[in-house]
Amino acid sequence: MTMNRRDFTRTLAAGASFSAFPFANSFAERPFQEKRLGVALVGLGGYSSGQLGPALQETENCYLAGVVTGTSEKEKIWADKYGISKENIYNYDNYDQIADNEDIDIIYIVLPNSMHAEYTIRAAEAGKHVICEKPMAMNVEECRQMIDACEKAGVKLSIGYRLHFEPFNQKVMDMAEEKAMGKINFIRCGAGYRMGDNWDQWRLQKDLAGTGALGNMGVYAIQGALYAVGENPIYVRAQEFKTIPEKFDETDETVTFQFEFPSGAVANCETSHNASMNYLYVSADDGWIQLDPYSQYGGLKGKTSEGPLNFPQVNQQARQMDDFAACILNNTQTPVPGEMGLRDMQIIDGILSSIDSGGEKVQLENLAF
Repeated sequence: MTMNRRDFTRTLAAGASFSAFPFANSFAERPFQEKRLGVALVGLGGYSSGQLGPALQETENCYLAGVVTGTSEKEKIWADKYGISKENIYNYDNYDQIADNEDIDIIYIVLPNSMHAEYTIRAAEAGKHVICEKPMAMNVEECRQMIDACEKAGVKLSIGYRLHFEPFNQKVMDMAEEKAMGKINFIRCGAGYRMGDNWDQWRLQKDLAGTGALGNMGVYAIQGALYAVGENPIYVRAQEFKTIPEKFDETDETVTFQFEFPSGAVANCETSHNASMNYLYVSADDGWIQLDPYSQYGGLKGKTSEGPLNFPQVNQQARQMDDFAACILNNTQTPVPGEMGLRDMQIIDGILSSIDSGGEKVQLENLAF
């Protein structure tokens, strides 16, 4: 059974029972080809080991074909666990040789932010399609270089925005697109977590992360506000706060920001590496919708002014990767392309500019997506 996103969310109406619903892993149309595309994960940290590797055991259009790691111990662990052949295991010295490997069609970049641009560009030059984790890069210029490299090589580029493939969030997107609640007036969105006592991690280092909570979790708040109203913002104001300045001396700890949209809607958003938050609320003339939590890997919940939402919990990463593989096989456009990642980096620049100016309103112009 296959269906597009709108059909999917319409079928999963509020309050229905889904115990036997045979939903597909991907909302893209399934490819006519029988071929499954091989995926190589570059960087075997917590997200690859905890989410992407297991998700690739559930995918229909693609499979785990290879890995790239700088840790020899991980080579054996992944080979034994997933049956990856020695020929499909690479390190950062022989990474470019992946161009000669016909088993690998997609390279998924799961590295510190400072390495996204380099390894995306090298993947494109190797003739491989690319998924890059968020935030897309360290700055706008790197994003443009990545897009240009993929266009030049004739390969597709997607950003790891998994929530676009999750049914609760898809419902929010569809309600905005269809103006199901009338004019949208106000959005609240927050995404953050407490880092804990580990001060020795790359997300606290500016040269590796670029930003702190803003680039990591703040992207979810940016995304949620934008797809909740179905528009790009035209203005932003922002503020930064630190309660543990000695820990967050290089990167931001907590950031709040407010958007103004062309329709007159406004959004109040927040993100943090020192506070737990996970919610999206949308208020409109004729109703409201709330997801709480809305951006974690599972256990999402939602309700509207008309009643509860009851969608199946899905493997977001599997659906995300399946959809990209289907886009490659069918030569269609991914709904989360590099231009979306570039747009979000442009918005992050606007937020940082507002913080630097003491919270002054900053105009957001010429957004890429």
